[in-house]
This record gives sequence, structure tokens and C-alpha cells, in this order.
Amino acid sequence: RLTEIWGKQNSTFTVEVFPGFFMSYFYSDSREIVKLEAERDSLISAFNDDLINNESLVPVLLVDDKTNEIIGTNIDEYTISEHNVEEHIKLLKAQNTPITIDFNNGTTNTLYFDNSAELKQLQYFPYIQFLVIGLFGMIGYLIFSTFRKAEQNQVWAGMAKETAHQLGTPLSSLIGWVQLLESQGIDPDITAEMQKDVDRLETVTDRFSKIGSDATLEDKDLSATVETIVAYLRPRISDKVQVSITTSEIVETRHNASLMGWVVENICKNAVDAMEGEGQLNISVHGNAEWVYIDIKDSGKGIPSGQLKAIFEPGYSTKKRGWGLGLSLVKRIIKEYHKGTVTVLESRIDEGSTFRISLPSNVL
Repeated sequence: RLTEIWGKQNSTFTVEVFPGFFMSYFYSDSREIVKLEAERDSLISAFNDDLINNESLVPVLLVDDKTNEIIGTNIDEYTISEHNVEEHIKLLKAQNTPITIDFNNGTTNTLYFDNSAELKQLQYFPYIQFLVIGLFGMIGYLIFSTFRKAEQNQVWAGMAKETAHQLGTPLSSLIGWVQLLESQGIDPDITAEMQKDVDRLETVTDRFSKIGSDATLEDKDLSATVETIVAYLRPRISDKVQVSITTSEIVETRHNASLMGWVVENICKNAVDAMEGEGQLNISVHGNAEWVYIDIKDSGKGIPSGQLKAIFEPGYSTKKRGWGLGLSLVKRIIKEYHKGTVTVLESRIDEGSTFRISLPSNVL
């Protein structure tokens, strides 16, 4: 039996002791070699056990270069199998440079390894960090914008109420003077026109007093509101401006007549200024089941396309002495009080512009 076992372990050799007499020698490894091999096997086993049981290690794959067999790995057996070893080796090789282990006896093993789960997660950390910083920046900007807008609103409301307060005293005096003139028998036509202007001043004061306060919206015929303000404007603009108004029979929507008159008057006055006192001003009121529209079209100079977005911003004005507050107030009244929109529907240089006011048919 020993000869069979040793013959398989190592090559035999034959010695001719004397002519015609040969002796074959069978031998086994020395005890030191057997001991070293046992220690080697123990280390490999311990290595494999440690790979499998230690979850904190990076994914590794130790392969025998000669047989291409897996010596040890901590990768799940469901992830890697005999059929996809080559494919998995390519993936690991693409991640990191493999380590070659040379045992100085012609035997080499290659250790392939992947990045740890922690390292993979750290790859996304800069993106997460930038995202968090951007989020905080956005929140800070929104907070700043909210406070700035609130401050602007307070300034607007304060200026408007102070203006209304300052107009109150001379207006009361004017009312008294008109009544005095009427009592003295002055020409009724004169006092009637003066009374119209006094009433107009009262309307302006009422408008300013409403800025910053909750406006009362009532179900009214929008056509009637527009016709009233147009009737007021006709005798106060140039005779060379042809004013026409087209309205549906009844266009009801919830609105504040005083503020809506302010809006229409402001846009119409801007249109007259754009026409330099000569041209056509067409006003149309129409609607459907969802929206009601007021279109104000002029034959003026038109608005350059690059300025269409800026005209509703505070401070924008094409007039030398203009404050740039009119269209800003128009947008505020329509958007904040009436939940509608005001836009430039169409504008062509030297042909004119069309402003559209859009109001919901039912504003709750």
C-alpha cells in the first residue's frame, strides 16, 4: 500500500545495485513538508472562513491562475458561480488592479477585489453635500424674498394710506367750497363739473385707502364698470383719440368697481401717452364660462420685445418724469385682489399694443 501511495505522491527512481540487480525506491514527503502543507491548508481554510464570516471586509476573489479555480471568496454564492466567474473577474478587474501572489514554486494566485460598500457610498457624498448646501441656499433665498416682499408691501400700503390721508383734508375743503358756490347761485354747469372732479378725487382717495387692505369684491356687471370709467375719460383726453368700446350684454364677475376702474384708467392713459394724443383706442369686454377678458388696444408706438417682461416691474417707465408705479399697481390689483392676470397680448413697433386683463368668472 505504501508503494502505491508514495508512487502517486512522488516519482520513483531505480538504482542498479550490481549487474542485473535493480532496486526501485519509493519515498514520501518529509515530515517537515507534510507539516508545512498541513499549515498551508489550515491557513487557506482559515482565510476562507475569515472571508466568509467577516462582513466588514471588501468583496474579494482569490483565483488559482493555473486552473482558474476559486480558492476563496466572500462574495455571495448566488452572485458568483462557475458559469460567470470570468465575467465577474472582468468586473472586479475594472474596479481595481488585481494583486498577484507568487509562491516561488511556479504557483501563482490572483486576488481580485471590489470597493467596500462604505467607499461606494462615499462616492455619492459630495453630490449629497452639494444638494444639502443648495437646499439650504434655496430656503435662505425664499425666506429673504418673502421678507423683502413683505417689506415692499408694507411700504406700498404705507405710502398709499398716507397719500389718502393727505388728500382727505383739502378734499373736504373743496367739497365745502363747491357747496358754497352752489348756494351763491353760480352757474350750475360750472359747479356740476367741479363736483365731478371732487367726486373723482374722492374715488382716488378711496382707491389709495384700499391698498394694503382687504378689498370687497361684489358680483357686478364688468361691462358697466368699464363703460363708466370710459365715459369719465372721454372728455379728458385729446379729441384726436378715437375711443370705441365693445361689450357683451352682461358680463358678470366678482370685482371691486373702484379698483377695477383704476386699472382700466391707468392702462388707457398709458395708451394715450403712447399714441402721443392721436390714434385709436379700442376697448373690448367679453368672456366665457371660466374667464372674463378686458382687451385694451391702442395704435401707439408699441413695446420692444425685450421690455415686455419689465413693464410690470416697479420703477419701469418710458416717461422722463414717470415713477414706474402705474402698471406695477395694475398687476398687484389684478393678481392679489382679483386672482387674475394682466398681460401684453400683442405688441408691434409703430403699430400698437394690446393689453389683456383676465378675471375668473367666479372669484371666491
